[in-house]
Amino acid sequence: MDHLGSWRFLKVFLPAVFALHHFCHAETAPYYSFVQEATSAPLVSYYDYIIVGGGTAGCPLAATLSESANVLILERGGSPYLDPINKTDKENFFLPLLDPSPHSYAQAFVSEDGVYNHQARVLGGASVFNAGFYSHAETDFIKEAGLDGSLVNDSYLWVEKKVAFKSPVLQWQSAVRDGLLEAGVLPFNGFTYGHINGTKIGASIFDMDGHRHSAADLLEYADPMKIKIYLHATVPKIMLITEIGSRPRAEGVIFEDALGVRHTAFLTKDSESEIILSAGTIGSTQLLMLSGIGPAHQLEALGIQVVMNQPMVGQGMADNPLNGLFIPSPLPVEVSLVSLVGITQFGSYIEAGSGLNLAPSLVQWISKSLVTILNQTEAKVNSSSLLGARLKVGIIIEKVNGPISTGHLELQSTNPNDMPKVMFNYFQAPEDLRKCVQGMETLINVVNSKAFSKFRYPTISTQDLLNLVATLPLNLRPRHLNTATSLEQYCLDTVMTIWHYHGGCHVGKVVDQDFRVLGVDDLRVIDSSTFNFSPGTNPQATVMMLGRYMGIKIQQDRHS
Repeated sequence: MDHLGSWRFLKVFLPAVFALHHFCHAETAPYYSFVQEATSAPLVSYYDYIIVGGGTAGCPLAATLSESANVLILERGGSPYLDPINKTDKENFFLPLLDPSPHSYAQAFVSEDGVYNHQARVLGGASVFNAGFYSHAETDFIKEAGLDGSLVNDSYLWVEKKVAFKSPVLQWQSAVRDGLLEAGVLPFNGFTYGHINGTKIGASIFDMDGHRHSAADLLEYADPMKIKIYLHATVPKIMLITEIGSRPRAEGVIFEDALGVRHTAFLTKDSESEIILSAGTIGSTQLLMLSGIGPAHQLEALGIQVVMNQPMVGQGMADNPLNGLFIPSPLPVEVSLVSLVGITQFGSYIEAGSGLNLAPSLVQWISKSLVTILNQTEAKVNSSSLLGARLKVGIIIEKVNGPISTGHLELQSTNPNDMPKVMFNYFQAPEDLRKCVQGMETLINVVNSKAFSKFRYPTISTQDLLNLVATLPLNLRPRHLNTATSLEQYCLDTVMTIWHYHGGCHVGKVVDQDFRVLGVDDLRVIDSSTFNFSPGTNPQATVMMLGRYMGIKIQQDRHS
């Protein structure tokens, strides 16, 4: 076949292959005609609502608002549907988190505490690379936020029709469940979306085939004629104008496409038009400051014109600390992420996963430590049998609920692509450290339970497991001689993130009860930056619910 013939063949063959691929994965890879690269955007455009951030809250919010208004989403990342279909599947959980490329779904950074963290940059936000657990908020969260209970329930249901599935509970997860009950995390509440003390099976955004569904799937609800989404659209600032005798008002946004070309999107002249920040705890806080709303001394030091001196922007930022154990298993373990949770009375949540694919570098770290630990025991264990691309290892973790310890965010530059400095002050409050120690004690009781015994090498003690984690480079914090022997020091030295950031734009301090920025017209923040504490055991269900909830509330206000 000559070159011309080959080209003709490919022109016919390749589209057929792509069409077949799309058909086979239609449920996990929806096609949205309204999602385009920002390079195709007009230089000037007008919308009723401009949403900065197409993440866990932004997607359901935009889909809802598009029912009655023209909506624009500006997302700084790409689409989760364009990469290989299995990149975000359950068994590949760690891969997006370890992707060092500049266009990865998760932008890595290290907090000022020396803890590895990530910020989402993909349509669908962190729901594209998280552990998938789906569970409602506690009643106290809904009450404290002043939300309408009936609309909250309707909004959860709207989300669940697209993205929630009952979690499978196979052998490893069953052993953890029964171990939690033996350890006294009672009662057993079966399968429920609700947040109830005890042990329960929850839902997941992974379907029964292990395919991930994310907040981006909620865009299937959108009116395609009234919504536009631009990808790789970076917003350096909100355009705020201040007329004499008036409050500052949001007028539009400037955004840059992948080629560095600047575009401007203005609000229409409709009196109800708004700009809404849904860029996440870090992104929304950073963007307020870049736009001139924040602590004046910080902004002036970077040459940012102060529109409003707001010292509370960036303050009170928190992350729920995570600690846990890696457990080598004599039996094969299934691929599982979080299927169930132990909700303790004292404020610690216990979850587990097993059999995941890991990056070669992480396998190497764990394998070296495993070999060292195994050689120090009397167990005649062939360490190589534990290793490979998928480890015969599970992990059980505990998360401290409602940490009292909080920190802050500071800009490092005026470049929106530069990560700001974030300090979470993990375990600064003694109460948080006490909860971690109690959580680790409960976790150790689970590992030592009769129910879990078949997944334990009898000659590898829990002290050996603590020693193992103490040797892993899980963060950049200093190690101490008593890391593995004092649970207090273990919590301090081996702390990791669970990516449940919140705060920085608190209700009553930066935004009002309807999430409008205090002192500024036509500007809201709707995401986890407004939370006083992270809702439920895992916040994504509530963040998606909030997007839908506020979309309806804003529509109701608009029509009234």
